[in-house]
Amino acid sequence: MRMPSLTYSPQGGAGHPWRELRSPHHGPEDGPAVRFAARGFTLIEILIVIVILAIAAMTAIPMMGSAASVQIRSAGNMIAADLEYAKSLAISKGQNFWVVFDEGAESYSIEGLDTVGNRITIPHPVKKGFPYVIDFQDEGLGRVEIADADFVGASEVKFDYLGSPDKGGTVHLQAGTMSATVSVEPVTGYITVGN
Repeated sequence: MRMPSLTYSPQGGAGHPWRELRSPHHGPEDGPAVRFAARGFTLIEILIVIVILAIAAMTAIPMMGSAASVQIRSAGNMIAADLEYAKSLAISKGQNFWVVFDEGAESYSIEGLDTVGNRITIPHPVKKGFPYVIDFQDEGLGRVEIADADFVGASEVKFDYLGSPDKGGTVHLQAGTMSATVSVEPVTGYITVGN
């Protein structure tokens, strides 16, 4: 079945707000044509748009406020995963590995030993050709600060060939009013992330 094309024809003289929708095959015997008003937006349409925008704004504002909490949770989980990675490297390679925190630069690195026995930053396993240095600014965690990294007076922890840390300690993170703490238990090396 083929639909005839529809055309608009003005009715009621020039400038009249009503237009008539009529088929080219529509004759006077076919009944009245469909009419519609060629006006602006109604008050109801404007109110509906305002309500939709208000709902969108109410859902977006809490999401912006929670950016700090999302970033601090991500940073805490990232540090915990990298501490576990350094611990598993120490066990699998049978040598010492360190996680060194730099509070001023808001970053940390994983260090191991080179063939001569000197401490060096290990290469990143995923980012080929780059050292294993995690900078919160580069990772999209710009709101997060390392407030304090305390491993019995040092800002680093060493894992031995058994995966045991040389000492326990904590890393305190801050993002606005939000905070998180990553803890490493002495002897066992058990790692937790808390508020």
